[in-house]
Amino acid sequence: MGTEPNALPHPRTPAGREGLDAFLAHPERAVVGLDFDGTLAEIVDDPEQARAHRGAVAALAALAPRVASIAVITGRPAGVAVRYGGFAGVPGLERLVVLGHYGAERWDAVSGAVRAAPEHPGVAAVRAELPGVLDRAGAWRGTWIEEKGRAVAVHTRRAEDPQAAFDALRAPLADLATRHGLVLEPGRMVLELRPPGIDKGVALTDHVREAGAGTVVYAGDDLGDLPAFAAVDKLRADGTPGLLICSASAEVPDLATRADLALPGPAAVVDFLARLAERVAPA
Repeated sequence: MGTEPNALPHPRTPAGREGLDAFLAHPERAVVGLDFDGTLAEIVDDPEQARAHRGAVAALAALAPRVASIAVITGRPAGVAVRYGGFAGVPGLERLVVLGHYGAERWDAVSGAVRAAPEHPGVAAVRAELPGVLDRAGAWRGTWIEEKGRAVAVHTRRAEDPQAAFDALRAPLADLATRHGLVLEPGRMVLELRPPGIDKGVALTDHVREAGAGTVVYAGDDLGDLPAFAAVDKLRADGTPGLLICSASAEVPDLATRADLALPGPAAVVDFLARLAERVAPA
């Protein structure tokens, strides 16, 4: 990443370089948005075992006092992300918020409380029907259901042939989602059924506006982060500089082509955040 201790990688696009320059010039006006799984935490076979990278909390605690806000935006329940991230009660993280379920839930470090919108009724209906759908699709072996409260996800990573199971389930799960007024969100060997009208782009845009931010940085790793990438593009078109970062993986190669800066996984993302904090720390 450079020979100097706090050297930063160079965004490949003019818009990305403008966004990074704007951040460094006025960090106090910036919102930093971050996905959790695959960005701050490594992808693991069992999502319940996911934890933030060992340096993540320290990097965020160093950076957060210098910016307008840091928002972790995730499909997980907000409380789960807080617990797996180790974010609660950390000095320096008073400006951290966690937007869970794509913004349907919000946890903030100041109050330590979670605020949530009402649950979509289609989630309960899908939850009841899902085992039968998996069985009829012939893809039950090795797949498993993750209960996410306001959404339900089917993981194929532990199947005998993860990609074949993923492909076999995509159409029947899309039909199931449609019948109950939900949407199907594909990801890295996971298919999530969740309510419409909420995504990381909406959550990020609302938070940027709430914070009155003059710059936005967003980092993600999966297809569910594309709406946030699109939101940053829209903000840039409207005059707000931004930087798009991909936590790159072989499973989602297209995301790196959309980013201004591709970093090789959560360890590199955390290192980048730590270097940002060093650059904007008072002399």
